[in-house]
Amino acid sequence: MRNWIKKLPLLVVAIGFSVAQAGSYDDFFTAIKRDDGKTITSLLSRGFDPNTPNPEKLDGLYLALQESNMKAAQALIDWPKTNVESRTPQDESPLMIAALRGHLEVVRKLIDRGADVNKPGWTPLHYAATSGHVPIIALLLEHHAYIDAESPNKTTPLMMAVHYGSAEAVKHLLEAGADPSLKNQLGMTAVDFANRANRKDMAELVAAAIRAGQPKGKW
Repeated sequence: MRNWIKKLPLLVVAIGFSVAQAGSYDDFFTAIKRDDGKTITSLLSRGFDPNTPNPEKLDGLYLALQESNMKAAQALIDWPKTNVESRTPQDESPLMIAALRGHLEVVRKLIDRGADVNKPGWTPLHYAATSGHVPIIALLLEHHAYIDAESPNKTTPLMMAVHYGSAEAVKHLLEAGADPSLKNQLGMTAVDFANRANRKDMAELVAAAIRAGQPKGKW
């Protein structure tokens, strides 16, 4: 009995700590949702782990960028202990979602923090090409993004651009050296992707690039 009484203060402290952590957890994800950067910074200053995942295994930085809550995202990017190379269960990174959403300055800051431009599988360039964000495509290429990166099924950024993106994005990728003749695992080229999406203008852009690359002269 006496030993149990001695342990009681420690038990009270442990319970109090757990309750405080639970409260911080709820406060953190509420602040992410409300785009409340000041509350996030305050919680981090008190020791809350910025890399704590929610029940869906998504961390705060990814959630903030997914919802375009830029004050929350900035607070987390500025915090030195935030892991900018986290992954979702679908292998998406914060840099990928920032590229998809068109957050140019966030993409720049994530790269400065060491975010991987050339992660295996689907890449930030695939995501930028999908949304047709030319300034982000240019920035990624400037930081040595592999222009013909292959997804797990060998789809390239150019293929994504012709199917989902903009003509400007397709032109930029072609002018930067994207290979229009590559095929994915289904044997589809960028022209096939464009035709499947019924985007004749995109198909013509790629076809013109292929013709321009053919040897000149008589045969």
